[in-house]
Amino acid sequence: MSVVVIGAGVIGLSAALAAQARGMQVTVIDRIGPAAGASAGNAGAFAFTDILPLASPGILRKAPKWLLDPLGPLSVPPAYALQIAPWMYRFWRACAPGAVAASTAAQTALMDLSKAELEPFLAATGTRSMLEKRGNLQVYEGEAEMRAALPGWAARAAHGIAFQHMNATEMAALQPGLAPRFTHGTFTPGWYSIADPKLYTTALAERFRANGGTILQADVVALQHDSDGVSVICAGADPIRAGQVVLAAGAFSHLIARSLGERIPLETERGYNTTLPADAFDLRCQLTFGGHGFVISRLSTGLRVGGAVELGGLKLPPNYKRADAMLQKAKAFLPGLKPEGGVQWMGFRPSLPDSLPAIGRARATARVVYAFGHGHLGLTQSVGTARLVADLLTGQAAAINLAPFNPQRF
Repeated sequence: MSVVVIGAGVIGLSAALAAQARGMQVTVIDRIGPAAGASAGNAGAFAFTDILPLASPGILRKAPKWLLDPLGPLSVPPAYALQIAPWMYRFWRACAPGAVAASTAAQTALMDLSKAELEPFLAATGTRSMLEKRGNLQVYEGEAEMRAALPGWAARAAHGIAFQHMNATEMAALQPGLAPRFTHGTFTPGWYSIADPKLYTTALAERFRANGGTILQADVVALQHDSDGVSVICAGADPIRAGQVVLAAGAFSHLIARSLGERIPLETERGYNTTLPADAFDLRCQLTFGGHGFVISRLSTGLRVGGAVELGGLKLPPNYKRADAMLQKAKAFLPGLKPEGGVQWMGFRPSLPDSLPAIGRARATARVVYAFGHGHLGLTQSVGTARLVADLLTGQAAAINLAPFNPQRF
């Protein structure tokens, strides 16, 4: 059976390879090409320990302070505030304790599946050598900030996630060069990373082609279905017919889903980063500055300083002052960091209000499978999502309960 996957990011290409492995004939369509969006510029982490949803009471407590700083960890540009208000209301509702518990359980199931599937997938695609296992160190400015994080660590412990709380001396042994303001930390060894997310996604594209797959560059604007299949409507080109379609177009997915009569509340967490030369600092593991909303990662291509959330949609111009602000903080937090020679980037993270992706069939037709809305966790959950998409395409029982990820849950 022929399958068209819309989107050549890490989710789409992973799903395409998983479908190929089930014996399906697959074509991938992307408006720009492989690794053109968030799959190119993310922090490169397989954050399997990051089971707590962004929508949580803790974020609600921090949000008022953060929103007062236009360059802080969370911002909503005034020009976009009215448009995003309905999404923010749904986000607020998702922060209720019962909703957070349900989201955490669902997130954990997808994380466990993704971790279990990762290394076999890497081996099958010839990318195993790109995997790094350096872990992640979350740092805190004082005992009060550390204590405030303990409920989250208790939730992780309940799900069997290993971690170690550290004092300043222990942190210095693990990662020399931290500023004295960071007095406490927590190290999670089960936090993996990829050598470079763009190179990894490009390698997946090359393996997909080597397996006989085709990647087309076209702007998909709509889907039309009938009893025999699905027509993929592209701007300025003839329709492409398929037996089934996987919609994995990241932050643009909801626009295509509207052609099937669905209005899915997808928003864009605009993320910023600066990639410095590899010798900018001797980074031993990924560092997370949770109180400031950004991370520092070592990639094979340099040192990446990035993160934060700007809820600004797809059309507003980038505000690279946000990248500058994170880099200045990084210099203060790591006094030995050399901030020169960096390359800035902004990308769109597709996000749903409850911090869970949409994985499941379209309401209008079972021939269309949705796989989008992973927020910060697209790379992390890519292989698990690919397994679930392949199960749906082939009519097999899903590896985990898909009800929490139902695209129609809103």
